[in-house]
Amino acid sequence: MENTTLVTTENKGNNILAMVKGVFWALSFSLLCVLIFAFIIKFTTLPESFISPINQVIKILSILLGCWIASKKIKSNGWLWGLFIGAIYTILAFFVFSILDGEFRFTLDLLNDFAFGSVIGLISGIIAFAIRK
Repeated sequence: MENTTLVTTENKGNNILAMVKGVFWALSFSLLCVLIFAFIIKFTTLPESFISPINQVIKILSILLGCWIASKKIKSNGWLWGLFIGAIYTILAFFVFSILDGEFRFTLDLLNDFAFGSVIGLISGIIAFAIRK
């Protein structure tokens, strides 16, 4: 009976590690994409109306990448782990990009981003685990 508990505890630790790895890669990918997009904006005449949709696409792709990476180690409940990845990614991305911007703004948009990231994480978790199988 103790071996089962040990395996379950070890599995949870592996799942959390896989989730952290997924969030790390999601943030890294997001930073890279935002940097590339900033260079594109600087050297072209893209209208400002493109910025928000492109940022949303970057968030979606980042969360999907994070879920896909985590799905390699996590064996079940992809939707739940995807939800966690999306939520944690959103919180950490807010702090990282606020530090880079030099200003923390707690607005209703942050709550919308959190809800959006969580739902995208849930959906991405389902997709990533379905593809993996």
